[in-house]
Amino acid sequence: MKKIFVICNLLLFICHWTFAQSDFDAANAAYAEGRYDEAAALYQAIIDEQPNAQVYYNLGNTRYKQGELAQAILSYERALRLRPNYPDAKYNLAFAQSKITDNIPEQDFFLSAWTRGLRNSLSEHSWLAMSISLFILGLVGILLFLLSRMLWLRKTAFHLAWVALLFSLVAGLNAGSLHRRDAQRNEAIIVQGIVNAKSAPDRSGTDLFTVHEGTKVSIRETIGEWANVRVGQNEGWIRLTCLERI
Repeated sequence: MKKIFVICNLLLFICHWTFAQSDFDAANAAYAEGRYDEAAALYQAIIDEQPNAQVYYNLGNTRYKQGELAQAILSYERALRLRPNYPDAKYNLAFAQSKITDNIPEQDFFLSAWTRGLRNSLSEHSWLAMSISLFILGLVGILLFLLSRMLWLRKTAFHLAWVALLFSLVAGLNAGSLHRRDAQRNEAIIVQGIVNAKSAPDRSGTDLFTVHEGTKVSIRETIGEWANVRVGQNEGWIRLTCLERI
């Protein structure tokens, strides 16, 4: 019975992969022939089944061809969430961002920007795997330090252990930070043409500043149908319907 169960699961996986690959090929063919609406629908259907960086990237290219700049930026951002070191997605994202009205760079203390860049250089799973591997290496170093009778080996094991455990902690913190980021989804893209940020979560609030389609914002908090967002040094309230979380 175990063998039958394994074989059935394997066949189901192969069938699922085959259909997904067939849809992906069909979407690519539609894109190549200029049928962008059809290609976008097929890419989105694949993503609804299983998010994938390559498919998000292709969807971003399709949205750009459709003239939907905000949706293109959103798709490239989502591709980079899944595959941080994706050079084509990085290039196309930067190109798309150069076309929007509010291309506002993130203004952080250089150490914060460097730390965030390091964190985003790998995926959550990669950081977690690195943390576990280094932790095991650190434990091996501790065992060698405790059990070895050779002085040079004990010294080497001691330094190996504390370095491995230190970097294991750093990798684990990065994995946890990425997990919180993806769980909270506090970054978003403005998806409406022109949006006025208010001083309060109400239509009667004073207009503080204006953001345009494609701008990336950080969500500070939400109240009802309103979100308090930060853009550069500006902070104000906009409707949740005006943005889409990355």
